[in-house]
Amino acid sequence: MDLNTTAILLGIVEGLTEFLPVSSTGHLILATRIFGFDAAQWATFNIVIQLGAILAVIVQFWRTFWAVGMGLLKLQPVSIRFIRNVLLAFLPSAVLGLALKDHIEAMLGSASIVCWALIIGGIGILAIEKVAKPGPLTGVAELPAIQCLGVGAAQCLAMVPGVSRSGATIMGALAMGIERRTAAEFSFFLAVPTMMGATTLELLGARHELMAGTGPVGWTQIGIGFFVSFVVALVVIKAFMAFVSRSGFAPFAWYRIVAGALGLYLLGQVAG
Repeated sequence: MDLNTTAILLGIVEGLTEFLPVSSTGHLILATRIFGFDAAQWATFNIVIQLGAILAVIVQFWRTFWAVGMGLLKLQPVSIRFIRNVLLAFLPSAVLGLALKDHIEAMLGSASIVCWALIIGGIGILAIEKVAKPGPLTGVAELPAIQCLGVGAAQCLAMVPGVSRSGATIMGALAMGIERRTAAEFSFFLAVPTMMGATTLELLGARHELMAGTGPVGWTQIGIGFFVSFVVALVVIKAFMAFVSRSGFAPFAWYRIVAGALGLYLLGQVAG
């Protein structure tokens, strides 16, 4: 499989899984390992193409972002609260992410961690779905600051590959009584600073290799992956919102458990 075809495949995986509670990073790691790609070659690519998915969020919710931006210029309280809540939720992962960067990168090389995290996370989703009592539908700006910090703390669990950033934030929100749709939207909005921060750090670390063009995976593959992940994520976001409002998150939990178990089996086959 040539580099451009691989970039398309991984872009599809990223776009499909970034905003579902199934772990896009975990799926990219498993795809890289199971299909025999060199994980080190694609590490930067896998993080940077997340910006394509972020662009999909901005396009999908452009009216919200526009209203918040205009409201900030007028110092409207609702827009200020919206930004405050997103930044409060972003803060825990920003601090821990910088402090534990080397440990996190070390875990990114372990496909078995991904599989176990998928299985354990799936069980956790089933448990939360069963016991959580979501509150009334409300907007992100109306959430109390303590709940936003709680969602941010839950997001830190996603530093373990396979946990799922969206899964951790959505389940954390549900556990604190936030309604399903609000929890999903908050997860989307929180993804913007979180993933932009992670991508910026990765680009800074790999800037010399990318600028020199010495690595096997370059800007062409990143551009392809970015575009593919954007298009696929744009479709997935809208479908996901409609699905969870109707069916909840249990189907994703069962998928995680099956995918994790299948991943462990396939890894055993590859190792054998």
